[in-house]
Amino acid sequence: MGDAVLIQNHLASQEEMGLVKKNLALSSEKIVLPEKEARDKPKWEGITFCVFQDESQLKVLMSLIDKELSEPYSIYTYRYFVYNWPDLCFFALDGDRYVGVIVCKLEATREGLLQGYIAMLAVDVEYRKRGIGKALSELAIEAMAMKDAAMIVLETELSNKPALALYQSLGFIRERRYLRYYMNGVDAFHLKLMLHDLGALSLNED
Repeated sequence: MGDAVLIQNHLASQEEMGLVKKNLALSSEKIVLPEKEARDKPKWEGITFCVFQDESQLKVLMSLIDKELSEPYSIYTYRYFVYNWPDLCFFALDGDRYVGVIVCKLEATREGLLQGYIAMLAVDVEYRKRGIGKALSELAIEAMAMKDAAMIVLETELSNKPALALYQSLGFIRERRYLRYYMNGVDAFHLKLMLHDLGALSLNED
């Protein structure tokens, strides 16, 4: 699947991620990351985050993504993700305005390991270069890590340099290249982030 032009250059602290861990289960409430000292305040100051809650959010999710992604999706594609993995779909809000979204899933591989997948990520054009895309990515990665994901993968357009820069800053590596992967004929990179040492996992299972 495709992904939007993404935002970069904000790395949440361990303190922030600790707070996120406590709040991820509170799907009916917004996740508010803590404020820092004035000189250290993040670019997304004033932005709050929440997980997908119900059908009423589906229309805004589709609106955010359809404007930005290289491929059109049917409503059934969106429902597949948000109804099966609602706790892996996060929104960014400025007050009551939805300004960003990330959509993910988590499934078992043939080897029996849990693999996360970032399917869609989009940020409203007016809110780019504020670290919102990276903050959403970190929330999703943390949520999948808490569910014992061994790795997280995704595809992004070869020409999408902001997306590649973002994911590389989060630790993703380029694993392979897919020729003419998208409907528009553009190649894609398959990226992977390892969360666990697979060798250590094998030893533990033995």
